[in-house]
Amino acid sequence: MSQLKQAGTFALGDRTVNRMGYGAMQLAGPGVFGPPRDHAAALAVLREAQEAGINHIDTSDFYGPHVTNRIIREALHPYADDLVIVTKVGAVRGDDGSWNAAQRPAELEKAVHGNLRNLGVDVLDVVNLRTMGAVHAPSEGSIEPQFSALARLQQQGLIRHLGVSNVTANQVAEAQRIAPVVCVQNHYNLAHRNDDRLIDALGKQGIAYVPFFPLGGFTPLQSQTLSDVAIRLEVTPMQLALAWLLQRAANVLLIPGTSSTAHLRENLAAADLALSAEVIAELEGLRLCS
Repeated sequence: MSQLKQAGTFALGDRTVNRMGYGAMQLAGPGVFGPPRDHAAALAVLREAQEAGINHIDTSDFYGPHVTNRIIREALHPYADDLVIVTKVGAVRGDDGSWNAAQRPAELEKAVHGNLRNLGVDVLDVVNLRTMGAVHAPSEGSIEPQFSALARLQQQGLIRHLGVSNVTANQVAEAQRIAPVVCVQNHYNLAHRNDDRLIDALGKQGIAYVPFFPLGGFTPLQSQTLSDVAIRLEVTPMQLALAWLLQRAANVLLIPGTSSTAHLRENLAAADLALSAEVIAELEGLRLCS
């Protein structure tokens, strides 16, 4: 727990969570499809994460599909009072493992009920509307029908809080005109900083920003620079990338995923890593590389 305290806490709806959380995606099989290679190891990772003080877990019923939610339930149910499980809807998996949009209101409602059933809860803590866009990049367009459908389910008492994922600033604003938004989950890291202004705007509103792919999108040159700095500081590149994200803004919540307890411990150690102004400046120069 001492490691997590170094990273601080932030509000996620009406709850306060440690800024270092856990993403369950990698608990499923290869390609986030099918069962895990080692079921016992998956259970062990979740239990160790909770014991370490992690109280924010990110998941979805389309991971597997259904696999990660069922593992979370097996490992952690009945859930600790302070645990916040954030799920997302908006996609389904094909028989071939493909990722397919499922954005119609009826599909979203079915997904919410699937998450409720597989997590073993009566109410979902947070549900993110995951737009498909360009898969890992947002594209403009109204999300009113989809977000309104989730808002109706919230009014029915099936969802406590709503968020959005893979969205533009305009789409965040559109969602906020329908219902309160407690978190935004987008692709963001040292090399992919299109959301800098959005992060700052959300921070002023007390809204959490949850980046995914902390090492995604790096060119070979950028990766080498990150590795060189990591070697100098005697940490891993992932630890360095996570530490930078933690210092980026107080409203940034991290959800690094792993299926290994050893890798989990490495990720948690990033909370103890204090970066000097000189190191931060060196790292932020990575986005100028090409």
